[in-house]
Amino acid sequence: MCSTPAPAARHWDGSPRITKRFRPLRVAGTSPSRLLRAGRSGRCRQCGNRIDLYQRADQRPIALHPTELGATHVPEPCRWHLGGGIAYPHSDGSPWCRIPHAVLCPRRTPLCRTNPYLDEIRRQLAVRTRRLTDTGAFTPAPPAESCPQAAERPVRPVVQMLLCRYLAEHAVEHIRCVAQTRNRHRCPHSLLTPAGPAGTWRLLPTAPRRDQLTLPNVLMAVYDLGDLPYSEQLRWRAQRCPQHVTAPGAADLALAGWQPFDPLLHATHIRTRLPHPPARGRRNR
Repeated sequence: MCSTPAPAARHWDGSPRITKRFRPLRVAGTSPSRLLRAGRSGRCRQCGNRIDLYQRADQRPIALHPTELGATHVPEPCRWHLGGGIAYPHSDGSPWCRIPHAVLCPRRTPLCRTNPYLDEIRRQLAVRTRRLTDTGAFTPAPPAESCPQAAERPVRPVVQMLLCRYLAEHAVEHIRCVAQTRNRHRCPHSLLTPAGPAGTWRLLPTAPRRDQLTLPNVLMAVYDLGDLPYSEQLRWRAQRCPQHVTAPGAADLALAGWQPFDPLLHATHIRTRLPHPPARGRRNR
């Protein structure tokens, strides 16, 4: 008589096999990226496909395709490699490399010249986007031009803090905390709290640099945090809510969405009128 082997998920007597759940990792203080490798995954807001977020040497985030590709199939300007958790825009000499998601995103124009190999990957991602949309798992974001409030309230405002200007990833009211909760999910709280201090919308000059003499020095809408305490500006720069700013042991589950503002590169986000109605907090001056 032959005995029936027990399935892998159960012991020989049929009792369930309990898998030990490991504790979540913590970020080392000497880590250059301050993020766990498992916490860098996300979804593209335009196509819904998975992406891996990394920091570049200039502290700006970049979204890379989650799978390595053969270097021979990727044009040289689009080759990236990772070193110490930092993304570098060139090949490291190995036969494999990473490629920016913007090159393969089916809802974007490729940043470099593609080939049949990359075009096939774009078609596969387009089919996956269609499936996610049909099943309701992904809803494409509407274009900024179709939003009636786009001309009044900036979708990506310019925020001034710590004597520097940054381009935000979302509207001021929708900027979320990047800390990780005890359930290993991203904190749902926003930086703008109802009881906390708020910034002020101001019309400030674009202040072009000396090498940008062709840009007119116009007034632009800036969400100014300069009147807030220094600790409050540090909290905004770290993109943490008041509950997690006092918890240094909590890891970051996403990259901070701040980009150094450049009047030439981000000219499409310049607004010459203050948003109406103004944001909660102080009145416009």
